[in-house]
Amino acid sequence: MGATRRIPGLHPDGGWDLPDRLNMATQCLSQPVDQLAIIDLTGPQRRDISYGELDAMADGITRALAGRVQRGDRVGVLLGQSPWGAAAHLAIWSLGAISVPLFKLFQRDALRSRIADAGLELVLTDPEGAALLGDLATPLIASEIGRDGPAVTRSATGPDDPAVLIYTSGTTGKPKGALHGHRVLTGHLPGVSISHNHLRASDCLWTPADWAWIGGLFDVLMPGLALGIPVVAARLDKFSPQAAADVIVRGSVRNVFFPPTALRMLKAADQAIPGLRSVASGGEPLGAEMLAWGQKAFGLTINEFYGQTECNMVVSSCAEDFPVQPGCIGKPVPGHEVAVLDESGAPTDGEGDVGVRRGSASMLLEYWNNPQATAEKFSGEWLISGDRGIWEGDYLRFVGREDDVITSSGYRIGPSEIEDCLLTHPAVATVGVVGKPDKLRTEIVKAYVVLKPGAEASGVELQDWVKARLAQYSYPREVTFLEELPMTVTGKVIRKELKRMEAEETS
Repeated sequence: MGATRRIPGLHPDGGWDLPDRLNMATQCLSQPVDQLAIIDLTGPQRRDISYGELDAMADGITRALAGRVQRGDRVGVLLGQSPWGAAAHLAIWSLGAISVPLFKLFQRDALRSRIADAGLELVLTDPEGAALLGDLATPLIASEIGRDGPAVTRSATGPDDPAVLIYTSGTTGKPKGALHGHRVLTGHLPGVSISHNHLRASDCLWTPADWAWIGGLFDVLMPGLALGIPVVAARLDKFSPQAAADVIVRGSVRNVFFPPTALRMLKAADQAIPGLRSVASGGEPLGAEMLAWGQKAFGLTINEFYGQTECNMVVSSCAEDFPVQPGCIGKPVPGHEVAVLDESGAPTDGEGDVGVRRGSASMLLEYWNNPQATAEKFSGEWLISGDRGIWEGDYLRFVGREDDVITSSGYRIGPSEIEDCLLTHPAVATVGVVGKPDKLRTEIVKAYVVLKPGAEASGVELQDWVKARLAQYSYPREVTFLEELPMTVTGKVIRKELKRMEAEETS
């Protein structure tokens, strides 16, 4: 058993200890030069990248950018999981510039909107990414940049100097650019470590989530580098249970962040993965059935965590510290003050808006070029998440997004509980639940269901399944079967698209 990693930047009393000078590149490259940083599985053979080699790669890019990029400029990174992807961000931060992660599965319109909004002229990428970009921005092939040259002096940035611009996944509207300062990495470290039962020197991290998202970049890659925990880089063009199991074996992975969609696919395939020390999951709540399956498949309790692009890793479970409570996403992480707020913006013990008090190190600086959206995100001293929650003791139960909660016959119904229940049916692969307008009940619960290959189930059967397990008023009064659900590129069900489909069906 390795020693638990000390979390820098956190006061014993739970506050933050941020230095006047803070640069994430320095944070991530502070380990001994011969220590293992990244296990590269993107090629046919495993390749181990040391901190010294990663530093040299980043320095080479920094020198290449120095004459073209000024402090505060935005530079795109279209590289996915690869050592060069890590080096690109580190190089941009070294200059005091702002990195903008981009995703290779974006279609041209999605790339165009982000490139235009961020004002990108230069994108660090590879030949595949250059083809995707076309004439949208100037590509610079990171792997073709030389590593030799004079030592690089990193920019003297502070905690609140802009460092990374991450676009939301767009489940509730047009994606917005969340601008974060150099403190954002420090703000993630406690929650990342806690969600993996306190990271240790013998651990090794991986996620199938792309590093273009906050879940890949700041829940895994950069915290791993900053804490001296090796991180696996693997390219999965399409997630599959067997491919994930293969990466875990080849990379000697001990700790995985699995998004809920990946867990559902593993469960549907009945894919057991022994040998892990921790599995963390966030993005959507898991139900008791999924937690029970995880205990069987992994031999451990999955730790859920909570946050969003704007303020991440603020609540987490930790099976090593306290019992996981099904239906709840954990307890507030040290350093982050979390509350449930009533309509007046005051903390309440009842259901309300989940808020995080200003001062959280992982909180955004602002929405890029959108002061109105920034102002609307806050109420007094609280960042309003847009999610509904309720306390169960000191555990936070996630009810649903404010615009997803269903009001039916006077009852307020969170869709996630119904989705969790339907997922326990042996024929159901995945499901999305929304409210459908109804003259009598205000709304009724409607479920869109994807069945497992070869499985059969009727709508009445699924209705009876929920009736027998949840409150009588919360069963889906309508069930529609689909071949697939609309998903964001990060694997979240796009409920607004289901609502649009429902509206078209009834118009």
